[in-house]
Amino acid sequence: MIIDLPSTTTSQVNKKLVELRESGGAVALGRVLTLVIVTGDGSEVEKSIQAANAASREHPCRVIVVARGLKEAAPRLDAQIRIGGDAGASEVIVLRMYGPLADEGASSVVPMLLPDAPVVAWWPSNAPAVPVEDPIGALAHRRITDAAAEQDPIAALEQRARSYVDGDTDLAWTRLTSWRAVLASALDLPPYEPVTSATVTGEADSPSTDLLAAWLAVYLKVPVRRVDHPRGPGIVSAVLERPSGPIEIVRPDGKSGRLTQPGQPDRRVSLQRRQLDDCLTEELRRLSSDEVYEATLRGLSEVERVSAENDQEAEAVSS
Repeated sequence: MIIDLPSTTTSQVNKKLVELRESGGAVALGRVLTLVIVTGDGSEVEKSIQAANAASREHPCRVIVVARGLKEAAPRLDAQIRIGGDAGASEVIVLRMYGPLADEGASSVVPMLLPDAPVVAWWPSNAPAVPVEDPIGALAHRRITDAAAEQDPIAALEQRARSYVDGDTDLAWTRLTSWRAVLASALDLPPYEPVTSATVTGEADSPSTDLLAAWLAVYLKVPVRRVDHPRGPGIVSAVLERPSGPIEIVRPDGKSGRLTQPGQPDRRVSLQRRQLDDCLTEELRRLSSDEVYEATLRGLSEVERVSAENDQEAEAVSS
């Protein structure tokens, strides 16, 4: 069910929520958190709601979408409430704010937060430079950004490293889960030798490639090169050098990869690029700080960046 409340106020929205609760049961019962999505008033709204609805199957929640419209428009708040089949296992409140109200999202959100439930803030794109200093970010226990969705993904990732505080995370990191699992499992197989160096190749503007290289640098404590690839998509390959020969994972198509290592037959590994709802679901499982992500951000400065023109391995992967 979708209820539209044009030109309304937050008190009227809350009143309607109470009416729905009294007439249809306790809609907020069993919600484990409040997810606040901050976005522009465009197509990104529906895409974000779809991802939140999918994630709500594992994490029942109240979703509050702060959709910021034109600041030059007359001040107006248009609200929409979605429950039942239109909201997955959540309830969705969409607040479209125009004029001066576009900068007042936090004051509109506070009355609608679930009592005694953690708050997660998510910026699908155009995240603030310092999320914790944003009025909505200051309300949240967990702050989710996505460097890959920014105009300059690598600059955005570097800013994440400078502004990091406990509770921050980025979906560019979440997209690495499969890669990290495959690399860790490969090192658990014989021969049990130390890694001497590593190379990670990916698109020049792929923040996930930078993070994978930094993760290897921090936890293997070896020199790591990050090589730009002319096409991608995303991460293309990761190579770990050992005395008996390299462990190599190559994923040229963004779907499946090939794992090659000494003494073992080549095998296919599933490295499908992860969907937005899958990444969001994973991040909502953790409401505490992510120490591994924090350490990886610090390790970005330890990685040597190499252009594809100056690296033979990148040219070999491309061919």
